[in-house]
Amino acid sequence: MLLPDPRPGSSAGLSYVRISCIELSVSAAATVDAARSQQVSDEEGPSVEKTNSEDSSLPEQELESVEEPQAVEETESVDEPKTPEDTEAVVEAESVEPEPAEAPRPVDEEAIDSTEATVDEAVDEPTIVEPTIDEPTIDEPTIDESANEVTTVIPVVPAEDAPPTEVVDSAPATEAIDEQTEQFEPPAVVVPPKPPRPEFVQQYDTQQFEPIQQQYEPVVREPEAVAPPAPQQQPEAPAPASSRKWVKPAIAVGAIFAVAVIAYGVDIFTSSGKTPRGTQVAGVDIGDLTPADAEATLRAELGPRLVEPVAVHAGGVDSEIVPASAGVDVDWSATLSGVNAQPINPITRITSFFGSREVPVVSTVDQGALDASMSQLAANSDRAPVEGAVVFESGKATGVSPAAGQALETQQAGATFAAEWSDGGVVDLPVDEVPVTVTQAGVDRALQEIAIPAASGDVVVNGRDGKVATLGVDQIGEVLTFTPDGSGGLTPQYNTDAAIKILTPQLVSTEVQPKDASFTFAGGKPSVVPGVVGDLINWPDTVKELPVLLGSTASRATPAVYGPVPPALTTEAADALGINEVIGEFTTGGFEYASGVNIGLAASEIDGAVIKPGDTFSLNEYTGPRGAAQGYVESGIINNGRPDKAVGGGISQLATTLYNATYFAGMDDVAHTEHSYYISRYPEAREATIFDGAIDLQFRNPAKTGVMIETIATSSNITVRIWGTKTVDVASTTGPRTSPTSPNTVTLPEGPGCVASSGAPGFTVSDTRVVTDHASGAEISSNTRTVKYDPVPIVKCE
Repeated sequence: MLLPDPRPGSSAGLSYVRISCIELSVSAAATVDAARSQQVSDEEGPSVEKTNSEDSSLPEQELESVEEPQAVEETESVDEPKTPEDTEAVVEAESVEPEPAEAPRPVDEEAIDSTEATVDEAVDEPTIVEPTIDEPTIDEPTIDESANEVTTVIPVVPAEDAPPTEVVDSAPATEAIDEQTEQFEPPAVVVPPKPPRPEFVQQYDTQQFEPIQQQYEPVVREPEAVAPPAPQQQPEAPAPASSRKWVKPAIAVGAIFAVAVIAYGVDIFTSSGKTPRGTQVAGVDIGDLTPADAEATLRAELGPRLVEPVAVHAGGVDSEIVPASAGVDVDWSATLSGVNAQPINPITRITSFFGSREVPVVSTVDQGALDASMSQLAANSDRAPVEGAVVFESGKATGVSPAAGQALETQQAGATFAAEWSDGGVVDLPVDEVPVTVTQAGVDRALQEIAIPAASGDVVVNGRDGKVATLGVDQIGEVLTFTPDGSGGLTPQYNTDAAIKILTPQLVSTEVQPKDASFTFAGGKPSVVPGVVGDLINWPDTVKELPVLLGSTASRATPAVYGPVPPALTTEAADALGINEVIGEFTTGGFEYASGVNIGLAASEIDGAVIKPGDTFSLNEYTGPRGAAQGYVESGIINNGRPDKAVGGGISQLATTLYNATYFAGMDDVAHTEHSYYISRYPEAREATIFDGAIDLQFRNPAKTGVMIETIATSSNITVRIWGTKTVDVASTTGPRTSPTSPNTVTLPEGPGCVASSGAPGFTVSDTRVVTDHASGAEISSNTRTVKYDPVPIVKCE
């Protein structure tokens, strides 16, 4: 510590000397003397403390901290030197060697005792001072040059728990101080030493004191009793030593902050005009690129994905969709517009080094193509629900567990695919669940309560003469089925028609079939052949107990219920038809042998047919199929206006003959078709063709009595008679041929498919039919029909 030197040789009126902290710590007596000197100077006048020059050879060390007691009177602190001149004065003082001290004078013991008492009251807690600073720099206070006498008191308090230091007689030192005091006439000024800088103070668990500067007016000291010191104010403790620990870290933090600010500015400058660092689009890194480079990178990396298949998952179905084929494309500008500007937040910029920010791809969509793609996917992914059911397999009943179906939500699925196709993973498309209406509990209940008992054995129907019909366990599934009941269960359905179909053939031999009354022409006149009443099983009554039979595990047999069944045409009804005379007849001839075979076979089919009043007769329906299986042979037909051959050919001649017989019998024409070209053996505009399953001949009986068809076939002609009760007369008038057309020539390869023809001209002709009442002759109707015949082509086979 630097202390003011009262020697008169100082350039500033005062000079400074350095006192080693070692000297102060060696002698506890010197510490007490210093305290006493401070007390004496405060009460009796200015004094100067001796500076020990014997320790000048020691290394220069400064006191780290000295706590001094506060004086009783007002104090004023002395500031550190603030000007260069002050600093120079300090340096100069430090360079001056201290002079030897004069012999000490005796000191008043009472003053020393009073000083000790004052020090004891002022010091609450001792402070240990450790001279551990190697190179401290302490600015010394600026000394008022008007002061002629300076007294500096440095109390040193012993360490905590140390015994009080014995007071050493310092009379010689006091004498020396008195001699120093006589050299100055101005009033004494007490200048306390400058408190140590906070950074060189190491605080212990002791009370520290600061020196107090007091200024005194010159007074005449009289021997008086020393007044007790006034209560002292608690001094402000210097900044704790722990606060100084943060100085270097604070400097380091400041340096780091400065570097960070510089780095932040450089980063902002170098990244200006570029995309933010860590920016990615569909996994493609476009961070720290110019907009043009970013778009080019995206096009190069993302563009090829448009034509590559993307895996999709729809419910339980996996598939693939090509984005371009589904009408999906990339909106490059809109995608890049989603990239944010360079962030200003330094935290965001720092974190961008360690992470990434994903920018979504903005897609354009051709909605029509996308919908078509979703519909195609739905055809493969949609699944109908599997309803709970009970089935019979090989005579055993089993349950079918219900399973919900699924249906692709095409609209939402399209939007999802357009939004996620570029993510690089499997696109999960939404599907709707299609619920089932039958629960597993419902299946189990139907299985246990109905199905299993139904398949426990055969069902038997007992007929006449010991005959039986059996519904086997392997046929139960054809009779018993289940449908949802709307409440999660199953309702049994018994198909009695299926059961009757299975059982009827087995007991048909026990039945008597009914037979309609018919007509015979014995003696050249029709007579009635009585009908037969049948004795048939009433199957609806027989199987009405089928549910009971199937639910039983004991008796599963029931008797067949027989009953009479009248014929469709009874004997009485046949007698009442009035079939007793010929009302219409027509004959044609000139056909070849093969045609004659077919004509005779078909004629036998319709011979004896009865048409009740108001009924319609159809030639195709009555004869049924006319193929090789029925005995028909290949013969001539007209195919596309040209002669040809087919099985059943020649039947058109029977149709023409039947048409004319019904024409003159007064039957109503329902449907008939003329040939495309005229055949000379038929009447003009009054003929008909027929083709199995395509062209038919139909007429209706308008009379109140029935009619019957009689056919007479020979090898050269065919005759058809219509029997009934005559009520009308019919007349036919054929008009002249008009609008003739010439035939063309067709040359075909010679072979079975070519039938040569000399051809014939075409023409147009009409026929008028007049119907009159047979009894009165009154006209009932008149109808004219005009027919255009095509020319018969000239066919050459070459």
